[in-house]
Amino acid sequence: MQRKSMSMFISVLWITGLSPAAWTGCRLWVEPQMPDLSMNGDFIIGGLFSVHYYMRSEQNTYNKQPLQPQCSGSMSVGELSTARVMEFAVHEINNRTDLLPGITLGYQIHDSCGAVPMSVKVALQFANGMEPFYVDTDSCSKSAAAAVPALVGESSSTPSISMARILGLIGIPQVSQFATCACLSDKRQYPAFFRTVPSDHYQAAALAKLVKHFGWTWIGAVRSDSDYGNNGMASFLKAAQEEGICVEYSESYYRTQPRSKLERVANVIRRSTARVIVAFLQSGEMGYLLEELAKQPPPPLQWIGSEAWIIQPEFLRFNMCAGAIGFGIPRSVIPGLREFLLDLSPAQALKSPLLTEFWESSFSCSLKGSSEGARECDGSEDIRALQNPYTDTSELREANMVYKATYAIAHAIHGVICNDTQCDKSAKFTPWQILDQLKRVNFTTKNGYQVSFDSNGDPVAVYELVNWQVKKDGTMSFVTVGQYDSSRPRGQEFSMSRAISWMGDQTEVPRSVCSESCPPGTRKAVQKGKPVCCYDCIPCAEGEISNNTDSLNCIRCPSEFWPNTQQDSCLPKPVEFLSWDDTLSIILTVFSISGAFIAVCVAAVFYKHRTSPIVRANNSELSFLLLFSLTLCFLCSLTFIGRPSEWSCMLRHTAFGITFVLCISCVLGKTIVVLMAFRATLPGSDAMKWFGPPQQRLSVLTFTLIQVLICVLWLTISPPFPFKNLKQYKERIILECGLGSAIGFWAVLGYIGFLALLCFILAFLARKLPDNFNEAKFITFSMLIFCAVWVSFIPAYVSSPGKFTVAVEIFAILASSFGLITCIFAPKCFIIMFRPEQNTKKHLMGKVPSKAL
Repeated sequence: MQRKSMSMFISVLWITGLSPAAWTGCRLWVEPQMPDLSMNGDFIIGGLFSVHYYMRSEQNTYNKQPLQPQCSGSMSVGELSTARVMEFAVHEINNRTDLLPGITLGYQIHDSCGAVPMSVKVALQFANGMEPFYVDTDSCSKSAAAAVPALVGESSSTPSISMARILGLIGIPQVSQFATCACLSDKRQYPAFFRTVPSDHYQAAALAKLVKHFGWTWIGAVRSDSDYGNNGMASFLKAAQEEGICVEYSESYYRTQPRSKLERVANVIRRSTARVIVAFLQSGEMGYLLEELAKQPPPPLQWIGSEAWIIQPEFLRFNMCAGAIGFGIPRSVIPGLREFLLDLSPAQALKSPLLTEFWESSFSCSLKGSSEGARECDGSEDIRALQNPYTDTSELREANMVYKATYAIAHAIHGVICNDTQCDKSAKFTPWQILDQLKRVNFTTKNGYQVSFDSNGDPVAVYELVNWQVKKDGTMSFVTVGQYDSSRPRGQEFSMSRAISWMGDQTEVPRSVCSESCPPGTRKAVQKGKPVCCYDCIPCAEGEISNNTDSLNCIRCPSEFWPNTQQDSCLPKPVEFLSWDDTLSIILTVFSISGAFIAVCVAAVFYKHRTSPIVRANNSELSFLLLFSLTLCFLCSLTFIGRPSEWSCMLRHTAFGITFVLCISCVLGKTIVVLMAFRATLPGSDAMKWFGPPQQRLSVLTFTLIQVLICVLWLTISPPFPFKNLKQYKERIILECGLGSAIGFWAVLGYIGFLALLCFILAFLARKLPDNFNEAKFITFSMLIFCAVWVSFIPAYVSSPGKFTVAVEIFAILASSFGLITCIFAPKCFIIMFRPEQNTKKHLMGKVPSKAL
């Protein structure tokens, strides 16, 4: 354990430059990292770019000094041209008379390999310089100022974070051209960090709005396993959740991880059901992923890309990405840049290892003739004939960010050492002064772009929506189809300018949903154990609707409304009542009028034969009154037909109650007359004088007035009223007459029933009285029918639905009325019309044998 600790301590000494043999002084034990592109000047600006993506490494044995870090792998030609933009900007600034007049800027540009160790080493070198130095004091401090006042870079977020933590401690401003991680906006952790590229905070929000805009709710997500990818994807997933977007999978990969990890990510993409994939990847990881997917292409996918790869020309060769869309840095033009880049000769290329590698790889020759198997460059190579990202300056994106960053540093230096007329090249200043000036810069570049930084060191976020479209010749190109501007009012940041070509060269927006949208009339029910975007469409319950697509809940219709067949709107419930045009109403009306007509005809027959014995013997006055009341009974049923109103409700029940009591009172009077007439024939009986015509009229009037009094009390206290019965049926309204007071209604019926029962009992007692034509028999039959009808009426009335309740009541009225007129008057009319020989006093007195009727 002690030996391991000592080895680690010795390693620290190598890093800090302290020799175990000489701790009293300090010097650099390692050779400085020489810049790949450099130029001397009064003030040197640092630059750091990921021209290569790998750093050569070896296992550290801790018993010898580690080798210098070196970049490896293939060169990014586009990143090389981006690095040379810094060269171009410095030369352009040096030729200006309004910016840093009399001052010559220099530069030191390094290749960071996209790796943190190289970036950290170069950052420390920018802070301390490249010359070894000695210090005789024990503090081992350096009194000289920082080697560079500010630097441009790095391209990636993870190396930029590592550099910013170091440079921020000593206040050296770092202006990145492409590090987009939102975490770098935290000024407490990164006080000296600035950037000319927008933060991923805005890009993540824009991507989420883009996905929502096209209706995609089921997506896949893949990211670089780095600060750029992890932080960017975290911001996107948060914004996507707020927009109601579900993620089927979220995978990560970094180019230094084992290939098995890459294969696993590719297989997840191939097996997924999501047809849209959001790739928050750096160009290095994206290249490896596309190459892996190309071995076994997945089903057509709609790629949504981040700015790190969506505008990289080298990926246009992957046809599987046709139709890809994403937000890229706005295109720009830098006047004079193409001529600068093409002004490269073999002699100039030999001055820089990066340019040498570029020349040799581009022309497949060796400048020095030392490469085995490669021909020596003979000077016939024409750089203008090359077709690659280095020579293509038609769509400068990241290059313009470098251009603006370089100019921002120049303006900051100008603000520190220059006054209105001249600049002092011998002026002494600290990096903190440059940092303070960078916060204030606000200028317009030569190519017309505004440059300024907010309190977080970020610019205004402006993106182009880039679409990969297939041209007529079969090749792909970048086409700008929209824009996102964070400075616009909320909700108006995103705009479209032209049509988008989708995956497979489709013109219609592809669909990517876990579940199809629920149509109106249904609601969404989330599937157990799955994201909220995976759901079943459940039809709304009875009486409920949903009038929007993908409704979460159904709403209940108001009490007087009911859903239509599709259950997407509430319609007024049909109002049901026994209307005049109803078939049942017509039938009942015919029977009602027919009954009244029959009663009138019987009355006419009786009136015509009023002097005949059979009419006189049956109390013609009560008979005519009974026929009148029966006519009213038949006609009162008509008051039950039609739309119930306040007056019709009161009329129908009271008319029914009073007319039927009048009718039963007449029948009861006739029954009593029969009984009294029999008693009057007994010796010594004077019963008839107590129930003569005056008493008969009085009894009918009394019985009827009692019913009138009940009806008046009923109408006064709680009369019947029209109301909408919403409980009988769910889907329709029954318009009926409410009883008001149930006691009043049943009192009316009860009184009628009492009189009918009394009449039945008396008629039953008199049924065998000696008489050739005993009316009591027919009254008994009529009351039997009457009571049977109204006893069966009660359960039928209670159980009948809707308008049939009224129909049952009308039927009971008509049936009982027909029963009375048939049983009481039909035999008499038969004798009068067809058996006139029996219409004699002798026959009625039993003096003549009767014949069978």
